[in-house]
Amino acid sequence: MKFMRVLSKSVFFIFLIFDIFIFSVIAYLNTTVSENYKIKRGDVLSFETSVPITAVYEGTRLSQSGKTDDVGEEFKVDLKAFGIIPFSTVSVEVVDELHVAVLGTPFGMKLYTEGVLVIDLTAVETAHGNLNPAEAAGIKKGDYIVSVDGKKVATNEELSAAVEASAGNEMRFEIKRNGKTKIIRFCAAVSKETGNYKIGIWVRDSSAGIGTLTFYSPATGVVCGLGHGVCDEDTGELLELNSGELVSAEIIGIEKGDSGSPGQLKGKFNYTALGAIDCNAENGVYSFLKGSINLSNLTEIALKQEIKDGEAQILCTLNGNTPKLYSCRVKKRTSSYLSPTQNLLITVTDAELLNLTGGIVQGMSGSPVLQNGRLIGAVTHVLIDDPTSGYGIFAENMLTTVKAVTETQLKTAS
Repeated sequence: MKFMRVLSKSVFFIFLIFDIFIFSVIAYLNTTVSENYKIKRGDVLSFETSVPITAVYEGTRLSQSGKTDDVGEEFKVDLKAFGIIPFSTVSVEVVDELHVAVLGTPFGMKLYTEGVLVIDLTAVETAHGNLNPAEAAGIKKGDYIVSVDGKKVATNEELSAAVEASAGNEMRFEIKRNGKTKIIRFCAAVSKETGNYKIGIWVRDSSAGIGTLTFYSPATGVVCGLGHGVCDEDTGELLELNSGELVSAEIIGIEKGDSGSPGQLKGKFNYTALGAIDCNAENGVYSFLKGSINLSNLTEIALKQEIKDGEAQILCTLNGNTPKLYSCRVKKRTSSYLSPTQNLLITVTDAELLNLTGGIVQGMSGSPVLQNGRLIGAVTHVLIDDPTSGYGIFAENMLTTVKAVTETQLKTAS
């Protein structure tokens, strides 16, 4: 009887340990695989994981199904650890080789929001004490004020004029918050200092900056850059643009980065229009190109599962508008497939680049990263405490957005 109890406990613990092991394996795999993959015609979907993974389509190994022969095919496959333990279902799209014109050149951005963006709220000193009419009525930092009493406002001056014209009477504010429209009504307060009507907010109506172009897609006519979206420096939110323009630029100076103090490239606009900003997305800015780009040297995009940890090169411009290659190392982040933008850890190893910039600096965002002659991604962020390193995005992610922008344009045109 005692033996049976000991045996029963032993079996229980064995199964418990096995269950914990399986749970750990599945948890690990779910952080190291993507929800969707592109594979080239005839290729096998492979995974660089410590646990072997088999891709199964309708009960058959994908590599034996013949499903990858037709470009444009999209289907679901089941993933199994060790070939037997199902843990995820992912989407697969069969594609042809993907080629783009790699750029690495600087560009300028002029951006205009829909309405004015509330970047801060501050009290108004009145004869009756400090008041903040806007905050009390429910206006928040990050809101866009689109109109006042039915009249559109596009600048700080237009908003101030509308508030002053109210003479203290109730106003009707149309605001946008998280893409939704809201109406807020309230009255301005009289400033004790100036005698003018104030509502207690600071706003921004436009923005400008320098970035780096990543690539041009000749198949779609779209050029893209930056690798991350343009966000307001005060709110940290992605700017909702009413209009914007990309223009040519050149680098005229460098502020070297140091630990705790990110450097930057200093540039000037040349004002040759490249195109309107058709999309300010989480992973960059996208524009249908005006004019032409030299397409004599097209480069293949490496799919995310084809990228290897190791040596690579950054293509960026540090003077004028002529890009140059600099050596670096790349490593896929542990959860690289779970982030839309921060997929790679990039470490600068090039002595010249380190000497000039200290590593990665602001303005290099969008700089193409190449490995074995193929485009694998773009620089997105610098690590504040270690400017020799930063994050990068998969080029495939940016190409997916190019496709989405193109499809949106086609729907609008039709």
